[in-house]
Amino acid sequence: MTTPMDHRPQTATATADCRAQAQAALQRGDLALAEQAYARLLEQLPTDAEALQFLASRELDRGDVTRAIARLRTALQAHPQDAAVLHQLGAAQVQAGDLAGAADSLQAALGLAPGLFVAQLRLGVVFEQQGLRRQAAMAYLGAINAAQAQGRWLSDDTTAPGLRDAVKHATRYVAATRRELFDAVIEPLRQRYGRTELARVDQCLAIYLHELPAPLPDPRQRPLFLYFPGVPSQPFYPRERFPEHARLEAAVETIREELRAVLASADDPLVPFLGAPSAEAMAANLLGATGAGTAAWDAFFFYRHGERYDAHCARCPHTSALLDTLPLVRIRDHAPETLYSVLRPGTHILPHRGVTNTRLVTHLPLIVPPDCALRVGGQSHAWEEGRCVTFDDTFEHEAWNHSAQTRVVLILDSWNPDLTEVERLAVTDLVAAIGDFNRSGL
Repeated sequence: MTTPMDHRPQTATATADCRAQAQAALQRGDLALAEQAYARLLEQLPTDAEALQFLASRELDRGDVTRAIARLRTALQAHPQDAAVLHQLGAAQVQAGDLAGAADSLQAALGLAPGLFVAQLRLGVVFEQQGLRRQAAMAYLGAINAAQAQGRWLSDDTTAPGLRDAVKHATRYVAATRRELFDAVIEPLRQRYGRTELARVDQCLAIYLHELPAPLPDPRQRPLFLYFPGVPSQPFYPRERFPEHARLEAAVETIREELRAVLASADDPLVPFLGAPSAEAMAANLLGATGAGTAAWDAFFFYRHGERYDAHCARCPHTSALLDTLPLVRIRDHAPETLYSVLRPGTHILPHRGVTNTRLVTHLPLIVPPDCALRVGGQSHAWEEGRCVTFDDTFEHEAWNHSAQTRVVLILDSWNPDLTEVERLAVTDLVAAIGDFNRSGL
Protein backbone atom coordinates (compact mmCIF):
# COMPACT_ATOMS: atom_id res chain seq x y z
CA MET A 1 0.00 0.00 0.00
CA THR A 2 1.30 3.47 -0.97
CA THR A 3 1.38 6.13 1.76
CA PRO A 4 1.47 9.93 1.38
CA MET A 5 5.13 9.74 2.47
CA ASP A 6 5.90 7.70 -0.64
CA HIS A 7 4.70 10.58 -2.89
CA ARG A 8 6.82 13.33 -1.36
CA PRO A 9 10.02 12.75 -3.36
CA GLN A 10 7.97 12.48 -6.55
CA THR A 11 6.12 15.74 -5.75
CA ALA A 12 9.34 17.57 -5.00
CA THR A 13 10.85 16.33 -8.26
CA ALA A 14 7.79 17.34 -10.25
CA THR A 15 7.81 20.77 -8.62
CA ALA A 16 11.48 21.27 -9.39
CA ASP A 17 10.93 20.14 -12.98
CA CYS A 18 8.05 22.61 -13.46
CA ARG A 19 10.08 25.46 -12.04
CA ALA A 20 13.09 24.62 -14.19
CA GLN A 21 10.91 24.40 -17.30
CA ALA A 22 9.29 27.74 -16.52
CA GLN A 23 12.59 29.48 -15.92
CA ALA A 24 14.14 27.99 -19.05
CA ALA A 25 11.14 29.14 -21.10
CA LEU A 26 11.52 32.63 -19.65
CA GLN A 27 15.17 32.71 -20.66
CA ARG A 28 14.13 31.86 -24.22
CA GLY A 29 11.37 34.48 -24.13
CA ASP A 30 8.65 31.89 -24.51
CA LEU A 31 6.05 33.39 -22.18
CA ALA A 32 3.27 31.00 -23.17
CA LEU A 33 5.33 27.93 -22.28
CA ALA A 34 6.49 29.57 -19.04
CA GLU A 35 2.86 30.27 -18.15
CA GLN A 36 1.94 26.62 -18.69
CA ALA A 37 4.85 25.43 -16.55
CA TYR A 38 4.03 27.83 -13.71
CA ALA A 39 0.38 26.77 -13.83
CA ARG A 40 1.48 23.14 -13.39
CA LEU A 41 3.74 24.24 -10.55
CA LEU A 42 0.76 25.83 -8.79
CA GLU A 43 -1.07 22.51 -8.95
CA GLN A 44 1.72 21.14 -6.76
CA LEU A 45 2.34 24.28 -4.65
CA PRO A 46 -0.77 26.52 -4.63
CA THR A 47 0.97 29.30 -2.62
CA ASP A 48 4.26 29.49 -4.55
CA ALA A 49 5.06 33.20 -4.76
CA GLU A 50 7.17 32.96 -7.91
CA ALA A 51 4.43 31.20 -9.86
CA LEU A 52 1.64 33.38 -8.52
CA GLN A 53 3.53 36.56 -9.38
CA PHE A 54 4.33 35.45 -12.91
CA LEU A 55 0.78 34.33 -13.63
CA ALA A 56 -0.55 37.58 -12.15
CA SER A 57 1.72 39.56 -14.47
CA ARG A 58 0.39 37.65 -17.48
CA GLU A 59 -3.18 38.30 -16.41
CA LEU A 60 -2.44 42.00 -15.98
CA ASP A 61 -1.03 42.03 -19.51
CA ARG A 62 -4.35 40.59 -20.72
CA GLY A 63 -6.35 43.09 -18.68
CA ASP A 64 -7.71 40.57 -16.21
CA VAL A 65 -6.94 42.76 -13.19
CA THR A 66 -9.39 41.08 -10.82
CA ARG A 67 -7.87 37.64 -11.28
CA ALA A 68 -4.34 39.03 -11.02
CA ILE A 69 -5.12 40.74 -7.71
CA ALA A 70 -6.68 37.53 -6.38
CA ARG A 71 -3.48 35.61 -7.18
CA LEU A 72 -1.34 38.26 -5.52
CA ARG A 73 -3.50 38.25 -2.42
CA THR A 74 -3.02 34.49 -2.22
CA ALA A 75 0.73 35.01 -2.47
CA LEU A 76 0.63 37.75 0.17
CA GLN A 77 -1.37 35.64 2.59
CA ALA A 78 1.30 32.93 2.38
CA HIS A 79 4.22 35.37 2.29
CA PRO A 80 3.17 38.50 4.22
CA GLN A 81 6.75 39.82 4.46
CA ASP A 82 7.47 39.60 0.74
CA ALA A 83 8.06 43.17 -0.43
CA ALA A 84 8.06 42.16 -4.11
CA VAL A 85 4.55 40.70 -3.80
CA LEU A 86 3.31 43.85 -2.07
CA HIS A 87 4.89 45.99 -4.78
CA GLN A 88 3.24 44.02 -7.56
CA LEU A 89 -0.08 44.06 -5.71
CA GLY A 90 0.15 47.83 -5.41
CA ALA A 91 0.83 48.15 -9.15
CA ALA A 92 -2.17 45.93 -9.90
CA GLN A 93 -4.38 47.98 -7.60
CA VAL A 94 -3.35 51.13 -9.46
CA GLN A 95 -4.46 49.46 -12.68
CA ALA A 96 -7.75 48.54 -11.01
CA GLY A 97 -8.33 52.14 -9.86
CA ASP A 98 -8.03 51.24 -6.16
CA LEU A 99 -5.72 54.10 -5.22
CA ALA A 100 -6.19 53.80 -1.46
CA GLY A 101 -5.39 50.08 -1.57
CA ALA A 102 -2.42 50.71 -3.83
CA ALA A 103 -1.04 53.30 -1.42
CA ASP A 104 -1.33 50.87 1.48
CA SER A 105 0.38 48.05 -0.44
CA LEU A 106 3.19 50.20 -1.77
CA GLN A 107 3.87 51.79 1.62
CA ALA A 108 3.95 48.32 3.19
CA ALA A 109 6.44 47.18 0.53
CA LEU A 110 8.66 50.19 1.20
CA GLY A 111 8.45 49.56 4.92
CA LEU A 112 10.00 46.15 4.29
CA ALA A 113 12.40 47.24 1.55
CA PRO A 114 13.04 51.02 1.54
CA GLY A 115 15.34 50.72 -1.46
CA LEU A 116 12.55 49.73 -3.87
CA PHE A 117 12.76 52.99 -5.80
CA VAL A 118 10.29 51.88 -8.50
CA ALA A 119 7.72 51.20 -5.78
CA GLN A 120 8.43 54.67 -4.39
CA LEU A 121 7.92 56.12 -7.86
CA ARG A 122 4.58 54.33 -8.18
CA LEU A 123 3.58 55.60 -4.75
CA GLY A 124 4.25 59.12 -6.00
CA VAL A 125 1.94 58.48 -8.96
CA VAL A 126 -0.76 57.26 -6.58
CA PHE A 127 -0.48 60.30 -4.32
CA GLU A 128 -0.52 62.62 -7.33
CA GLN A 129 -3.69 60.98 -8.65
CA GLN A 130 -5.22 61.37 -5.20
CA GLY A 131 -4.44 65.09 -5.26
CA LEU A 132 -1.96 64.79 -2.38
CA ARG A 133 0.62 67.13 -3.87
CA ARG A 134 3.13 67.33 -1.05
CA GLN A 135 3.07 63.59 -0.37
CA ALA A 136 3.53 62.94 -4.09
CA ALA A 137 6.57 65.21 -4.20
CA MET A 138 8.06 63.50 -1.15
CA ALA A 139 7.56 60.06 -2.69
CA TYR A 140 9.03 61.16 -6.02
CA LEU A 141 12.01 62.74 -4.27
CA GLY A 142 12.58 59.59 -2.23
CA ALA A 143 12.47 57.48 -5.38
CA ILE A 144 14.95 59.73 -7.20
CA ASN A 145 17.32 59.83 -4.23
CA ALA A 146 17.22 56.05 -3.73
CA ALA A 147 17.73 55.33 -7.43
CA GLN A 148 20.57 57.77 -7.85
CA ALA A 149 22.29 56.42 -4.74
CA GLN A 150 22.47 53.15 -6.67
CA GLY A 151 23.76 54.81 -9.83
CA ARG A 152 20.38 54.75 -11.57
CA TRP A 153 18.19 57.50 -13.08
CA LEU A 154 21.19 59.77 -13.59
CA SER A 155 20.51 59.96 -17.32
CA ASP A 156 18.53 58.19 -20.03
CA ASP A 157 21.33 55.64 -20.24
CA THR A 158 20.91 54.72 -16.56
CA THR A 159 17.10 54.64 -16.69
CA ALA A 160 15.04 51.73 -18.01
CA PRO A 161 13.30 52.82 -21.24
CA GLY A 162 9.87 52.09 -19.81
CA LEU A 163 10.49 54.39 -16.86
CA ARG A 164 12.15 57.35 -18.56
CA ASP A 165 9.02 59.44 -19.05
CA ALA A 166 7.84 58.71 -15.50
CA VAL A 167 11.21 59.63 -14.01
CA LYS A 168 11.36 62.89 -15.99
CA HIS A 169 7.83 63.72 -14.85
CA ALA A 170 8.79 62.99 -11.23
CA THR A 171 11.84 65.25 -11.54
CA ARG A 172 9.75 68.11 -12.95
CA TYR A 173 7.09 67.56 -10.29
CA VAL A 174 9.62 67.73 -7.46
CA ALA A 175 11.13 70.91 -8.92
CA ALA A 176 7.74 72.59 -9.26
CA THR A 177 6.70 71.58 -5.74
CA ARG A 178 9.95 72.82 -4.26
CA ARG A 179 9.54 76.13 -6.03
CA GLU A 180 5.99 76.53 -4.65
CA LEU A 181 7.04 75.53 -1.14
CA PHE A 182 10.09 77.76 -0.95
CA ASP A 183 8.26 80.70 -2.51
CA ALA A 184 5.63 80.32 0.19
CA VAL A 185 8.36 80.43 2.85
CA ILE A 186 9.74 83.72 1.55
CA GLU A 187 6.42 85.35 0.64
CA PRO A 188 5.57 86.68 4.14
CA LEU A 189 8.88 88.57 4.16
CA ARG A 190 8.19 89.92 0.67
CA GLN A 191 4.82 91.16 1.84
CA ARG A 192 6.34 92.77 4.93
CA TYR A 193 9.51 94.32 3.50
CA GLY A 194 8.83 94.53 -0.22
CA ARG A 195 10.18 92.53 -3.15
CA THR A 196 13.12 94.84 -3.70
CA GLU A 197 14.53 93.97 -0.27
CA LEU A 198 14.32 90.26 -1.15
CA ALA A 199 15.58 90.51 -4.73
CA ARG A 200 18.93 88.86 -3.98
CA VAL A 201 17.20 86.11 -2.00
CA ASP A 202 14.94 85.41 -4.98
CA GLN A 203 17.99 85.14 -7.19
CA CYS A 204 19.67 82.88 -4.62
CA LEU A 205 16.65 80.57 -4.67
CA ALA A 206 16.59 80.49 -8.47
CA ILE A 207 20.27 79.50 -8.48
CA TYR A 208 19.64 76.76 -5.91
CA LEU A 209 16.80 75.39 -8.05
CA HIS A 210 19.04 75.48 -11.14
CA GLU A 211 16.75 77.97 -12.83
CA LEU A 212 19.68 80.38 -13.13
CA PRO A 213 23.44 79.80 -13.34
CA ALA A 214 25.49 80.91 -10.36
CA PRO A 215 27.24 84.18 -11.31
CA LEU A 216 30.42 83.26 -9.46
CA PRO A 217 32.86 86.17 -9.82
CA ASP A 218 35.86 84.10 -8.70
CA PRO A 219 36.56 80.62 -10.13
CA ARG A 220 38.16 79.60 -6.81
CA GLN A 221 34.75 79.85 -5.09
CA ARG A 222 32.23 77.03 -5.46
CA PRO A 223 29.66 76.58 -2.67
CA LEU A 224 28.49 73.00 -2.26
CA PHE A 225 24.94 73.98 -1.30
CA LEU A 226 23.75 77.58 -1.48
CA TYR A 227 25.28 80.52 -3.29
CA PHE A 228 24.13 84.01 -2.38
CA PRO A 229 24.76 86.49 -5.22
CA GLY A 230 25.69 90.13 -5.06
CA VAL A 231 28.10 90.03 -2.13
CA PRO A 232 31.87 90.56 -2.36
CA SER A 233 33.84 87.45 -3.23
CA GLN A 234 36.97 87.26 -1.08
CA PRO A 235 38.79 84.44 0.74
CA PHE A 236 39.54 86.43 3.92
CA TYR A 237 37.42 89.19 5.49
CA PRO A 238 38.75 92.33 7.19
CA ARG A 239 38.79 92.14 10.97
CA GLU A 240 36.89 95.43 11.29
CA ARG A 241 33.80 93.81 9.80
CA PHE A 242 33.41 91.81 13.05
CA PRO A 243 33.81 94.18 16.03
CA GLU A 244 32.14 91.66 18.34
CA HIS A 245 35.14 89.35 17.97
CA ALA A 246 37.15 91.72 20.16
CA ARG A 247 35.33 90.20 23.13
CA LEU A 248 36.64 86.77 22.17
CA GLU A 249 40.18 88.04 21.90
CA ALA A 250 39.91 89.81 25.25
CA ALA A 251 38.84 86.53 26.91
CA VAL A 252 41.41 84.29 25.23
CA GLU A 253 43.21 83.37 28.47
CA THR A 254 39.98 82.23 30.12
CA ILE A 255 38.93 80.31 27.00
CA ARG A 256 42.35 78.63 26.79
CA GLU A 257 42.22 77.65 30.47
CA GLU A 258 38.90 75.88 29.93
CA LEU A 259 40.30 74.23 26.80
CA ARG A 260 43.31 72.88 28.71
CA ALA A 261 40.97 71.35 31.29
CA VAL A 262 39.15 69.57 28.47
CA LEU A 263 42.40 68.28 26.95
CA ALA A 264 43.58 67.05 30.36
CA SER A 265 40.29 65.30 31.13
CA ALA A 266 40.50 61.58 31.83
CA ASP A 267 37.17 60.84 30.12
CA ASP A 268 38.36 62.13 26.69
CA PRO A 269 35.31 64.11 25.53
CA LEU A 270 36.76 64.72 22.04
CA VAL A 271 35.24 63.10 18.95
CA PRO A 272 36.48 62.89 15.35
CA PHE A 273 35.31 66.06 13.60
CA LEU A 274 34.41 64.16 10.46
CA GLY A 275 32.35 61.63 12.35
CA ALA A 276 34.50 58.73 11.24
CA PRO A 277 37.75 57.10 12.29
CA SER A 278 40.81 58.73 10.79
CA ALA A 279 41.48 55.81 8.47
CA GLU A 280 38.06 56.26 6.84
CA ALA A 281 38.53 60.02 6.59
CA MET A 282 41.91 59.53 4.94
CA ALA A 283 40.41 57.04 2.50
CA ALA A 284 37.82 59.66 1.59
CA ASN A 285 40.62 62.15 0.78
CA LEU A 286 39.72 64.41 3.70
CA LEU A 287 42.75 63.92 5.91
CA GLY A 288 46.39 63.28 5.22
CA ALA A 289 49.33 62.41 7.47
CA THR A 290 52.53 64.40 7.03
CA GLY A 291 54.58 62.25 9.38
CA ALA A 292 54.84 58.71 10.67
CA GLY A 293 51.80 59.07 12.96
CA THR A 294 48.09 58.74 12.18
CA ALA A 295 46.25 61.85 11.07
CA ALA A 296 43.53 63.00 13.49
CA TRP A 297 41.18 65.98 13.54
CA ASP A 298 39.16 65.99 16.75
CA ALA A 299 36.49 68.26 18.12
CA PHE A 300 34.82 69.36 21.33
CA PHE A 301 31.45 70.75 20.26
CA PHE A 302 29.45 73.46 21.98
CA TYR A 303 26.92 73.42 19.13
CA ARG A 304 26.75 71.21 16.08
CA HIS A 305 24.15 71.56 13.32
CA GLY A 306 22.25 73.86 15.65
CA GLU A 307 22.14 71.33 18.51
CA ARG A 308 23.49 72.54 21.84
CA TYR A 309 25.81 70.17 23.69
CA ASP A 310 24.69 71.01 27.20
CA ALA A 311 27.25 68.88 29.02
CA HIS A 312 30.10 70.44 27.05
CA CYS A 313 28.78 73.94 27.65
CA ALA A 314 28.65 73.19 31.37
CA ARG A 315 32.29 72.07 31.35
CA CYS A 316 33.39 75.35 29.76
CA PRO A 317 30.92 77.87 31.22
CA HIS A 318 32.84 81.06 30.42
CA THR A 319 33.51 80.08 26.80
CA SER A 320 29.94 78.93 26.32
CA ALA A 321 28.44 82.05 27.87
CA LEU A 322 30.59 84.28 25.69
CA LEU A 323 29.67 82.39 22.53
CA ASP A 324 25.99 82.76 23.38
CA THR A 325 26.35 86.55 23.41
CA LEU A 326 27.67 86.64 19.84
CA PRO A 327 25.48 87.08 16.73
CA LEU A 328 26.07 83.55 15.49
CA VAL A 329 24.14 82.02 12.64
CA ARG A 330 21.11 80.26 14.10
CA ILE A 331 19.18 77.99 11.74
CA ARG A 332 17.21 75.02 12.98
CA ASP A 333 19.09 71.73 12.39
CA HIS A 334 21.96 73.60 10.69
CA ALA A 335 23.64 76.26 12.82
CA PRO A 336 25.40 77.41 14.88
CA GLU A 337 28.50 75.25 14.77
CA THR A 338 30.96 76.14 17.53
CA LEU A 339 33.80 73.98 18.80
CA TYR A 340 37.36 73.53 19.89
CA SER A 341 39.04 72.19 16.74
CA VAL A 342 41.96 69.94 17.69
CA LEU A 343 44.46 69.16 14.95
CA ARG A 344 46.91 66.47 16.01
CA PRO A 345 50.62 66.49 15.11
CA GLY A 346 51.38 65.64 11.49
CA THR A 347 47.78 66.11 10.30
CA HIS A 348 46.80 67.80 7.06
CA ILE A 349 43.16 68.73 6.42
CA LEU A 350 43.11 68.35 2.66
CA PRO A 351 41.59 70.92 0.26
CA HIS A 352 37.81 71.06 0.40
CA ARG A 353 34.93 73.55 0.13
CA GLY A 354 32.10 74.66 2.40
CA VAL A 355 28.39 74.77 1.76
CA THR A 356 27.34 78.42 1.56
CA ASN A 357 28.70 81.95 1.43
CA THR A 358 25.81 83.25 3.54
CA ARG A 359 27.93 82.50 6.57
CA LEU A 360 31.64 82.79 7.26
CA VAL A 361 33.99 80.84 9.49
CA THR A 362 35.99 82.44 12.28
CA HIS A 363 38.98 80.90 14.07
CA LEU A 364 40.23 82.09 17.45
CA PRO A 365 43.67 80.44 17.73
CA LEU A 366 44.30 79.09 21.22
CA ILE A 367 47.32 76.76 20.92
CA VAL A 368 49.45 77.24 17.81
CA PRO A 369 52.80 75.49 17.59
CA PRO A 370 55.24 76.40 14.81
CA ASP A 371 54.70 75.17 11.25
CA CYS A 372 50.89 75.33 11.32
CA ALA A 373 48.87 77.27 8.79
CA LEU A 374 45.58 77.80 6.95
CA ARG A 375 45.27 78.31 3.20
CA VAL A 376 42.08 79.73 1.64
CA GLY A 377 41.72 80.31 -2.08
CA GLY A 378 45.45 79.87 -2.49
CA GLN A 379 46.26 82.52 0.16
CA SER A 380 48.13 81.26 3.21
CA HIS A 381 47.57 82.53 6.74
CA ALA A 382 49.66 81.67 9.81
CA TRP A 383 47.49 81.63 12.94
CA GLU A 384 48.44 83.97 15.75
CA GLU A 385 47.32 82.95 19.23
CA GLY A 386 44.51 85.19 20.46
CA ARG A 387 43.91 86.91 17.10
CA CYS A 388 40.73 86.04 15.17
CA VAL A 389 40.73 85.31 11.45
CA THR A 390 37.53 85.07 9.37
CA PHE A 391 37.26 83.45 5.96
CA ASP A 392 34.76 82.26 3.36
CA ASP A 393 35.04 78.48 3.31
CA THR A 394 33.27 78.17 -0.05
CA PHE A 395 36.73 78.90 -1.42
CA GLU A 396 38.86 75.80 -1.53
CA HIS A 397 40.73 75.70 1.76
CA GLU A 398 43.05 73.47 3.74
CA ALA A 399 44.96 73.47 7.02
CA TRP A 400 47.95 71.64 8.37
CA ASN A 401 49.94 70.95 11.48
CA HIS A 402 53.46 69.91 10.54
CA SER A 403 54.68 70.20 14.13
CA ALA A 404 55.05 67.57 16.83
CA GLN A 405 52.45 69.31 19.06
CA THR A 406 48.68 69.67 19.02
CA ARG A 407 47.10 72.76 17.45
CA VAL A 408 43.73 74.05 18.73
CA VAL A 409 41.47 76.84 17.50
CA LEU A 410 38.00 77.86 18.61
CA ILE A 411 35.70 77.76 15.56
CA LEU A 412 32.45 79.66 15.20
CA ASP A 413 30.24 80.67 12.29
CA SER A 414 29.16 84.24 11.59
CA TRP A 415 26.71 85.73 9.18
CA ASN A 416 28.25 87.20 6.08
CA PRO A 417 28.21 90.90 7.02
CA ASP A 418 27.16 91.87 3.49
CA LEU A 419 23.71 90.31 3.99
CA THR A 420 21.02 92.64 5.29
CA GLU A 421 18.96 91.75 8.33
CA VAL A 422 15.98 90.94 6.09
CA GLU A 423 18.13 88.70 3.92
CA ARG A 424 19.37 86.87 7.00
CA LEU A 425 15.79 86.26 8.08
CA ALA A 426 14.96 84.91 4.63
CA VAL A 427 18.02 82.66 4.48
CA THR A 428 17.20 81.31 7.95
CA ASP A 429 13.68 80.33 6.89
CA LEU A 430 14.75 79.10 3.46
CA VAL A 431 17.60 76.85 4.63
CA ALA A 432 15.40 75.29 7.32
CA ALA A 433 12.68 74.63 4.72
CA ILE A 434 15.18 73.09 2.29
CA GLY A 435 16.47 70.82 5.04
CA ASP A 436 12.94 69.73 5.96
CA PHE A 437 12.10 69.03 2.34
CA ASN A 438 15.26 67.03 1.63
CA ARG A 439 14.97 64.95 4.80
CA SER A 440 11.36 64.08 4.04
CA GLY A 441 12.42 62.54 0.75
CA LEU A 442 15.11 60.28 2.16
